[in-house]
Parts: sequence; C-alpha cells; structure tokens
Amino acid sequence: MLLGVFDKQIEHSQLGIIQAGTLSYEYYWFDRWYNVFRFHEPDGTLRNYYCNVNMPPKLEGDVLSYVDLDIDVFVSKDFEAAVWDMDEFNENAARYKYPADIMSNAQEALSKVLHLIEGRAFPFNEVVP
Repeated sequence: MLLGVFDKQIEHSQLGIIQAGTLSYEYYWFDRWYNVFRFHEPDGTLRNYYCNVNMPPKLEGDVLSYVDLDIDVFVSKDFEAAVWDMDEFNENAARYKYPADIMSNAQEALSKVLHLIEGRAFPFNEVVP
C-alpha cells in the first residue's frame, strides 16, 4: 500500500475536480492484474474508489511500474460501480494484437474487482482512517 497526497488541485476528465490535500490510498499486488485507489477528501471523508486493470506491477529500486490495460472501474462513495474504457481496451487489443493470456487475465481481473466491490471485500471494506 502506498499513500499519496495531492499537492495541488487537479481537474480530471472523468473524476472531476480533485482538491489539493486529497489522500490516495493505493493498493498494489505483485500477483494481481489490477490495483485499487481509495480517495479521501481533505477532511477525511471517502470520495471514491478508482481501479485499474493492468499487468502485475514491478518494483525496481524505488520505482513501481505497471502496464495499464485501459479498463477502469469507478466506485462511488455509495458503492455504485461503473466500468470505464472497455472500448479503449478493445481498440488497443486489436491494434497491438494482445495475446490470449493478456485478454483472459484482463477479463478475469475485471470480474474479480467487481466481485470484491459487490462483496465489500478488502480493500473495499477498509475503515476510514
């Protein structure tokens, strides 16, 4: 888990305005094809979750990197989930000729994330700090 703090206000095309001081609790697993960000407003209230479907990350020295596969899952503070950017994933899969294992791992990761959200399983069950 990493903790990020927005040092300035950001205007995100899908997430809207993210205020300076917003906290981002970021969950990464070296054996999973997704990550989860839990955003809290500067006053500590839950803002939303944002999940990326990606290839498992690698850590080299102090640098954590991963290949983002475009599929995102937005989860509101009321736990309404929306899948974003499937069209981008499908376009890039065709353009770059993703192998079958990438296609199946991405679809499986999306299913797992949606299942975790629905069941309020970790990290979607975290107590607000």
